[in-house]
Amino acid sequence: MKLSDATTMTQNALASLNILVVNEGLSVVAGTLILVVGWVVATWAKRLTARGLAHLPLDLTLKPLLASLVRYAILIVTFILVLGQFGVQTTSLIAVLGAAGLAIGLALQGTLSNVAAGVMLLLLRPFRVGQFIQAAGVAGTVREIGLFTTLLTTRDLVFVSVPNSAVWSGIITNYTREPLRRINFTLPIDFMNDLDKVEATIMAALKANAHALKTPEPWVGVDSLEEYAVVMFVRCYIKSDDYWKALPSIQKDVKTAIDKAGILIAVPRQAAAVRNESPASRNTGELRKAAE
Repeated sequence: MKLSDATTMTQNALASLNILVVNEGLSVVAGTLILVVGWVVATWAKRLTARGLAHLPLDLTLKPLLASLVRYAILIVTFILVLGQFGVQTTSLIAVLGAAGLAIGLALQGTLSNVAAGVMLLLLRPFRVGQFIQAAGVAGTVREIGLFTTLLTTRDLVFVSVPNSAVWSGIITNYTREPLRRINFTLPIDFMNDLDKVEATIMAALKANAHALKTPEPWVGVDSLEEYAVVMFVRCYIKSDDYWKALPSIQKDVKTAIDKAGILIAVPRQAAAVRNESPASRNTGELRKAAE
């Protein structure tokens, strides 16, 4: 090989290497820019979507979910565009991702069950954000329904994250979905009381309370007859949101009213104990007392 030929080959190799470095460098720069721009656009799109949905008459449960879906969709498109800059065939990539998704799905059945349960909770809506529920052994106010967990805040302001599968598979009790709620409690009174007076006194206390609704009308009556008490039942309707304030207020007013009316509360009585003694032992006791 002549020296001129070797020099020519070296120059051609260097030229090809320069072209390759320039092209790959441009691909890296372009991919980085696309990734940065896509990430920023996805973040801003989520915020703008959340602000736009805030003024629409949509359920509070769906608004954060829709905003998150917009962000994830933009990130997926960004990821595909970045791979396209490096010559990756997107069609084959989708097939590979599908196979990988199947394998990951089989390995993460528990996690995917939370996603499926979250979708069912969003579709059927047994509860919504802001409602007080009891599910999976936890009672609290719903703060967010995500794809994986449901976020609750208990009455003593404790944050609780419950897996969606546990919520969906159990019994869900929604205490504030209905606008009205009924209060029930019993009151044992003495047999010596006039029942008509008792009913009138309790009814007057219920009607005077600000939380007890006039419609449906309160109801007072005899629940049962016990050995030493007449058990009265008290029922009235309140607004569901006022339950924790209404119950102690109504019970306090009823107690104050029966005290002012002189109504006796039932107190268990104890009968005098009678000892069964034989006549012989009784006579022996009497003789002993006489000797003393």
